[in-house]
Amino acid sequence: MSDTPDTTTDTPRPEPTDFIREFIKQDLAEGRFDRVHTRFPPEPNAYLHIGHAKALWIDYGIALEFGGKFNLRFDDTNPTREEQEFVDAIIEDVRWVGADWEDRLFFGSDYFEQMYEWAVDLIKKGRAYVCDLTPEQVIEMRGAPTSPGTDSPYRNRSARESLDLFQRMRAGEFEDGARTLRAKIDMAAPNLHMRDPVMYRIRHAHHHRQGDKWCIYPMYDWAHGLEDSIEGITHSLCSLEYENHRPLYDWFLDQLGIYHPRQIEFARLNLTYTVMSKRRFIELVDGGHVSGYDDPRLPTLAGLRRRGYTPEAIKDFCSRIGVAKVDSVVDVAMLQDCVRDDLNRNSHRVMAVMNPLKVVLVNYPEGESEEFDAINNPEDPTAGTRKVPFGREIYIERDDFREDPPPKYFRLAPGREIRLRYAYFIKCVDVIKDANGEVVELHCTYDPETRGGDAPDGRKVKATVHWVAAEQSVEAQARLYDHLFMKPNPDDVEPGGSFIDNLNPNSLQVVNCRIEPGVGGAAPGTRYQFERQGYFCVDSDSSADKLIFNRTVTLRDTWARIEKAMGRKKQ
Repeated sequence: MSDTPDTTTDTPRPEPTDFIREFIKQDLAEGRFDRVHTRFPPEPNAYLHIGHAKALWIDYGIALEFGGKFNLRFDDTNPTREEQEFVDAIIEDVRWVGADWEDRLFFGSDYFEQMYEWAVDLIKKGRAYVCDLTPEQVIEMRGAPTSPGTDSPYRNRSARESLDLFQRMRAGEFEDGARTLRAKIDMAAPNLHMRDPVMYRIRHAHHHRQGDKWCIYPMYDWAHGLEDSIEGITHSLCSLEYENHRPLYDWFLDQLGIYHPRQIEFARLNLTYTVMSKRRFIELVDGGHVSGYDDPRLPTLAGLRRRGYTPEAIKDFCSRIGVAKVDSVVDVAMLQDCVRDDLNRNSHRVMAVMNPLKVVLVNYPEGESEEFDAINNPEDPTAGTRKVPFGREIYIERDDFREDPPPKYFRLAPGREIRLRYAYFIKCVDVIKDANGEVVELHCTYDPETRGGDAPDGRKVKATVHWVAAEQSVEAQARLYDHLFMKPNPDDVEPGGSFIDNLNPNSLQVVNCRIEPGVGGAAPGTRYQFERQGYFCVDSDSSADKLIFNRTVTLRDTWARIEKAMGRKKQ
């Protein structure tokens, strides 16, 4: 054994650094803020996906690093799209990923009365007015980036009239879309968001939290900065598409003269071979292309959790990709590598046969059986061992036998000897076929002197295969998942085409398999490495009568190897 110390675990990982953290350090050094308080503000209108996990770990991770506070706040300002189902799912996802908001769970809708009072304040200051234009007219008169917009004919309404109309809007006197409250800023501003944006619209809709108390609802751009201000957020961390909205947030806060957080934007996460869009998730689900929002092929956190991904793997992935200011595309292979690393360290090994071929050991005593000790996890000495039953009849993988083996094929063939993992050397002596010439059974002999996998005479074999006992093994279903799309960029389509055209027809294959009896009754979410196969997780559909496994990831990046074999460079 080497006397050189192992420094792989002794050397501390460097502290993360990026432009957001540098800005925060500067703010603290200059006294702009004396603390750090962040928030994660999802809209409860969909399920979270891996991109949200990145944003969450930026928000929560920074609060942890700087000894600050972290809020979970729902931006629930649109009652027509928001549901309690999404609130519950998001809370479950955020908790599962590992973020802790302590007692700071908030809802933007709880601030509606304060927001309304601030809107009244802007009307009285002449900074907001009630507009009777239709939504289509508002868009038409807003102009273009290269040309100014046109003032609304209601822009110069008196504060008294606008205040009266706004109060009547709240009282429910007008129909949906009849009027809006708009900020009075600049219809010639280069930034279109500053051209008299809508602050409130009329919507007679039931709110999941406020019930029917309100029929006017704040627009996101009006509510966003106010919510951060009310909660005392110091650093409002947003994805890059909100950069052009920041001047509007600043304008609202400055006009009201209230506490002003600092907003900093970062690039969103984009992954190869998938889509990251609520609208597209809906299209995939409604079109029957996936089974639901927790389909293991989707990058939703519910789908990743069901597939067998771990919070630790997702955190590691978010750490590896870092924080950038420019949009880019991350290879999904990096995410797969993260979960492989975690599952390799922490998952128990079992033997499972995906495509069973029966083997009869003709010289093994009939009616007898025995057990072998198998290592649960070679990466974890504390994981111990398990007992694996063995008998006269076993199953091996059909791919582990060739009647006419090609060159460099070292597994089982007529007259050839191989090793059964943990068990014995066996030699194929006969091949049994059905009427169609298909191999249905192998007859082999075993060498009782090789128990445990080694020959006392020192002879060697070139292959070791896994197996399960035919009588004691458990029947199970394995769902083998692959990329949902065939191309790294699903939008790489012919003119007039759709991302749907690039769906991978082989993204899910279902096979019936045989597995060690020790996994019978495993609870949903239990993860294993199926030796030589990949990492698998017990699915939520699984039951005592029907054991179902989802393949989380293969042992290696098989997609990259296929691409290489076909002469295509991995992107």
